Amino acid sequence: SFAPIKKTENMKKIAICLLAALTVMLWSCDTKKQKEDAQVDTSAQRIDSLENALAQAQNETNDLMGTVEQIRDGFTAINEAEEIITTQSAKGESSDRQAILSNMALIQKKMNLNRELIKNLQEQLRTSKSSNTKMKSTLEQMVADFQKQLQEKQTQLDELRAELNAKNIKIQEQDKQISTLNQNVSSLSQDNEAQANQIAEQDKVAHTVYYVFGTKKELKAQKILQDGDVLKSNDFNRDYFAKVDYRVKKVIPLYSKSAKILTNHPAGTYRLDRDANKQYTLRITDPDRFWSVTKYLVIIVK
Repeated sequence: SFAPIKKTENMKKIAICLLAALTVMLWSCDTKKQKEDAQVDTSAQRIDSLENALAQAQNETNDLMGTVEQIRDGFTAINEAEEIITTQSAKGESSDRQAILSNMALIQKKMNLNRELIKNLQEQLRTSKSSNTKMKSTLEQMVADFQKQLQEKQTQLDELRAELNAKNIKIQEQDKQISTLNQNVSSLSQDNEAQANQIAEQDKVAHTVYYVFGTKKELKAQKILQDGDVLKSNDFNRDYFAKVDYRVKKVIPLYSKSAKILTNHPAGTYRLDRDANKQYTLRITDPDRFWSVTKYLVIIVK
């Protein structure tokens, strides 16, 4: 009479054991799945981090090489202008005064620009996060070579001025009296230099722009941002802006994971790239168009 009861108890024990075993198995499966999911997430994060690092390295390389090409183009333009001046000065009285003047101004502009570009290249190398030591070493040597070229060009320019000054070149110009045509080279040289410097200064002013980035609170404090509008009135703090030559400054690190441009700049003229730390960097890809609407750039960050 006790057998059925005992059998029932045994079945309960078996059922409990099976349930426990199933629970352990399911828990093991869940734990294994969680581990696998965690591994997948970790792998995905590592891949994202690697892709960001590679993209950042490529962007930095492009920035550096872009500056190098600008400097090379500048030296090419200087050489061509020097050749024209030398050719014209060899003609003596029949030389083209305007050609000499415009090319002296061009040399002055390109010398100034190259000087700024070389400084910018040095700064780019200093702040570069690239681990490619060979590339850095090569570019550092290029900077040294560029600086040497710049010094040599300055010496050649001084010699060219002295050569013009030593010759009694008489410049012909239309609609002027003969007495005003026959200038001595000393006067010509001084005139050339003064006008070249004036044109170079005008060129610099024409390419000067202003940028700032800051938090909402910072921009409001400087009256750059008022009632949700940017540069609404003229009483904003202009001294808070960085003043740069837009032909030189094309990359602006923003040191923030949140960035938004508040001023109006044409689409397709810039990129907001993230670095390996997911912080933004503004890269201006078409400077002339980017700054065509406004000479002021305001970026809000967090």
